[in-house]
Amino acid sequence: MLKKSILVSSALAAIVFAVPAFAQSTPPPDPKPADQSDREVIDETANDIVGVFSVPKYSRGDIVITSTGVVESPDEIGQAVTVIDRKTIERRQTVALSDLLATTPGITVTRNGGLGGFTAVRIRGAEGEQTLTLIDGVRVNDPSSPGGGFDFANLLSGSVDRVEILRGPNSVPWGSQAIGGVINVVTAQPTSGLQARGNVEYGSFDTVVANAGVSGSSGIFKGSFNAGYLKSDGISAFSGGTEPDGYRQYGATGRIEIAFTDSISLDLRGYYADSRADIDGFQSVFPYAQIDTPEYAKTQELYGYAGLKVDLANGRFHNRVAFSIADINRDNFDPRFSPALSFFGRGRSERYTYQGDFALSDAVRLVGGAEHEDTRFTDGTVVKSRGVTSVYGQAIVSPVDRLTLTGGVRYDDDSEFGGHTTWGANAVYTLPTNTTIRGSYAEGFKAPTLFQLFGSFGLGNPNLRPETAQSYDVGIEQRLVDGKIKASLTWFHRDTINQIDFDQNTFSYNNIARTKAEGLEFGLDVRPTDRLTLSGSYSFIDSTNLSAGFVGKDLARRPHQSVSASVDWETPFKLNVGATVLSVGDSFDDPGNFSRLDGYTVLGLRADFPVGEKLSIYGRVDNVFDEKYTVVKGYGTPGRAAYGGIRLRFE
Repeated sequence: MLKKSILVSSALAAIVFAVPAFAQSTPPPDPKPADQSDREVIDETANDIVGVFSVPKYSRGDIVITSTGVVESPDEIGQAVTVIDRKTIERRQTVALSDLLATTPGITVTRNGGLGGFTAVRIRGAEGEQTLTLIDGVRVNDPSSPGGGFDFANLLSGSVDRVEILRGPNSVPWGSQAIGGVINVVTAQPTSGLQARGNVEYGSFDTVVANAGVSGSSGIFKGSFNAGYLKSDGISAFSGGTEPDGYRQYGATGRIEIAFTDSISLDLRGYYADSRADIDGFQSVFPYAQIDTPEYAKTQELYGYAGLKVDLANGRFHNRVAFSIADINRDNFDPRFSPALSFFGRGRSERYTYQGDFALSDAVRLVGGAEHEDTRFTDGTVVKSRGVTSVYGQAIVSPVDRLTLTGGVRYDDDSEFGGHTTWGANAVYTLPTNTTIRGSYAEGFKAPTLFQLFGSFGLGNPNLRPETAQSYDVGIEQRLVDGKIKASLTWFHRDTINQIDFDQNTFSYNNIARTKAEGLEFGLDVRPTDRLTLSGSYSFIDSTNLSAGFVGKDLARRPHQSVSASVDWETPFKLNVGATVLSVGDSFDDPGNFSRLDGYTVLGLRADFPVGEKLSIYGRVDNVFDEKYTVVKGYGTPGRAAYGGIRLRFE
């Protein structure tokens, strides 16, 4: 453990000390031409990136939508956002997207066992259920799960083009669940010319991964279609078990765009995944210990979107009317007792939205909308539904050059708990030295789930109130050498009240929990040449329980510290080599802080060699030192594993 910690420190130190040396040895960039506008028309790919959202024109390709729900340049956003692109996903050879998220600032990930085990992604120490997740503009949090969270176990990276992570509450544009933050996943987008890509890999645990995709356009039509398959024998989910618990998924995504005119277009999107995961359970008699069992779970996820976009007033007024659907079916089986279902959950949400984005002038932009969502769930004993109608408005104002102010308000009228109002504001200012200062105040709320309200056997409580959070953060970002060096530091504080937890006194759910979180996030990205990329992140998160009986205790599975460092280098003979090290500090597995989880460090190595312009051969070794560690008590983690594959691309 000590050797691995030294490796982490050395890797980060190498990056940090390389920055000033590189800055001194590189001549300063040419000043920006006087006639270059900050709002020039970008290339066509910007429309592909944002897809279902309103699309103004900017001069930069690294645009962001999670802050306000519309396209903005990062220089206009006063909140902390991290963007992961397709190039990074392929360079890291990521299979499960959550593994890549774990290396970004402010995020901790836990998985119950190996690939396919329940996976929670927590942002800034919030609950996993307080992370709002979007796939192609569709809210995919599961209405049938007790906490309404999204299980990242089944979100694979094969069809993903881009991920945005917004850290901190942001309920004004997004509504319920955006307390910890928002993760927006964008799958493969249509392209102007015919393109195809695919990969096949094989490795440890008899793991097979295959993905293929094609995209192109013809006349007024654009389309993109992707399919993927994964099968792995896996490891034992139970840490003391010997029987491997496998995982299988096949899935597909697709999108069709029809441009009727330059100002009217239709977007159709679909996402489907069918997954099966072997799980380990518990003895059916005292002492009910965790053991190897033949149990397994099946999940089917279907997400769809249809949106009509209309631009008016010479492109200054963007309008979008859309319908989206999320349908999640979960089935559990325990062959020890019966081949029939041992549990099932059916969750469905249907959402109707209108969004308007109007540029009053170059300095003032108004964004507003109205939404209605119907959700329902059943577990075979109860069938319940609810509806919520929402309106929101935001103003994005640039009173002077390099300064942007954003403020907004949202009102939600829920059929179960009534009305709730949410506010938010942020500011960002960029100095002539390319130093960007950000600050924000944000509110978030999470409505009680249908299970928490109406759960069977008296577990539900129809009198629950929404969880609410208030957050403040301040950050600074410095760019050097024409953006080839970027360093950022953010301080945040969040208070959450009325948090819903199971009340042992009433044997039902109640608003009995309070928490707070405070911390620092550091990010570093260095690209001295086109062939060398170095990045690192450090997070200090103090997540404290303020609930009766647990005051001052750490929240479960929230390590105080985590650090990651990555380096990728294209050698002179075209071989690409890279490494990523992730070190996570100690935490506790329980709210009483009786069961300590020791920290751990894992190192991954990778290589990729192109054979011509269309084919490359790649391979990686995960957990090089075969580290033994635990992230959830009673569940195993993979040891050293090796994989190799080929990747094809036609453009």
